[in-house]
Amino acid sequence: MSGMFGVVTQGECISDLYYGVDYHTHLGTEFGGMAVLGETFTRCIHNIGQSQFKSKFAEDYSLFKGNKGIGVISAIDEQPIYQNSKFGQFCIATDGFIENSTALARGLMEKDISFSEVSRKGFNLTELIAKLITQGDDFIDGIQKMFNAIEGATSLLILNKDGVYAARDRHGYTLLAVGRRGNDWAVTTETSAFVNSDFEVVRYLDAGEIVLLSEKGISQIKPPARPKQSCAFMWIYTGFPTTNFDGMNVEIVRERCGRYLAKHDKDIEVDVVSGVPDSGTAHAVGYAMESGKPFRRPLIKYTPGYGRSYTPPSQETRDLIAKMKLIPVREIIEGQRIIVCDDSLVRGTQLKNFTIKKLLQNGAKETHVRLACPPLMFPCKFIFSTRSIYELAARRAVIEIEGTEHPDLTPYLDNTTEQYQRMVDFIAKDLGVTTLRFQTVDDMVAAIGLPREELCLYCWTGQCPQKD
Repeated sequence: MSGMFGVVTQGECISDLYYGVDYHTHLGTEFGGMAVLGETFTRCIHNIGQSQFKSKFAEDYSLFKGNKGIGVISAIDEQPIYQNSKFGQFCIATDGFIENSTALARGLMEKDISFSEVSRKGFNLTELIAKLITQGDDFIDGIQKMFNAIEGATSLLILNKDGVYAARDRHGYTLLAVGRRGNDWAVTTETSAFVNSDFEVVRYLDAGEIVLLSEKGISQIKPPARPKQSCAFMWIYTGFPTTNFDGMNVEIVRERCGRYLAKHDKDIEVDVVSGVPDSGTAHAVGYAMESGKPFRRPLIKYTPGYGRSYTPPSQETRDLIAKMKLIPVREIIEGQRIIVCDDSLVRGTQLKNFTIKKLLQNGAKETHVRLACPPLMFPCKFIFSTRSIYELAARRAVIEIEGTEHPDLTPYLDNTTEQYQRMVDFIAKDLGVTTLRFQTVDDMVAAIGLPREELCLYCWTGQCPQKD
């Protein structure tokens, strides 16, 4: 996952761009980059794997001169990418994932088109998007042809002499919002980047929509292609609490998720409600409000220097962060029956080894895990996230129960079946918890507050509301 920010101002834009990009740091762990256009392009990219965005770019701040720019926090490759093309000079940043990227890159190379950027895959995904776009007649034609060529999803920002082009992916899985401050305009992945810079949300882009931000304002270049199907996980886990996606606030959605979880827990007695920080905290607040049980913090995140344990590409790094960032408070834990709210169960190793283990080692009497979304059963096809079925704890549990790598998943997707409960019990035993319950799909959709057909639920159901 990545986060993008673009801005066009009447004066120098670097302050707005610098802080706007920084407010996306929670979305990526590998690279940060900015590009500004004044009399010429100025571009800078840094590895932020072991340091903060602000400190890495502090010395470069004074180098940027211009009134329009784009920036990105990237979980995969270095970006923004600079291109000198038949469309003229431009820089581009992207957010998404392309399943058929290797085939597309091979097809371009067969046309004698070269790739210059270095990447673990052998080619940079953002450069691939740029090359695909330049196969069109102009930017708009190229973006549409790129959308039709890729399997997956990508939203993008393009910076050139016209201003900042913003395009939401044609399915609407990834999100973009436009903001205004007087005669200044900005576009962002997360609306939290607007608040302290005094931008007001004007609109949320729809699926396949392309707009241009310039000194003259905002222009719709291409209308929406289809109804959107936004990634539901953005509310449950990915988004920052102060962000609104498609008009729905992340913190409020998480509180509602916690309330729904508590409504199904009339059969247990607990002493304390807690959340795995940070993304589990609001779910726990909602649970406490609904249940009337006290919210406390038995595990506290040591914030400086530790980001999210879900986003790094290697399991070793994820485990190290998960181990080091949470510090237990024995005086709160010992002898207590504890509700542990978290956003989801993906791989399961961190919850088992670095959350539940710390609670038990510090004397927890009971641990009742409550997860704000259903069991993740399918690797994401549209955003850089889980890539293999063997990464998913629920899918591994079904394989173990059925004794085959290709089981019939249908009964395990229905929370009313015996098979579903057997899977949950299997996972609970593996985690070593007293009880385990997942949110239902219906309750999660209700908590988000958008129509079901406007949400992508593929990770949980294996089905998308829209098909080509």
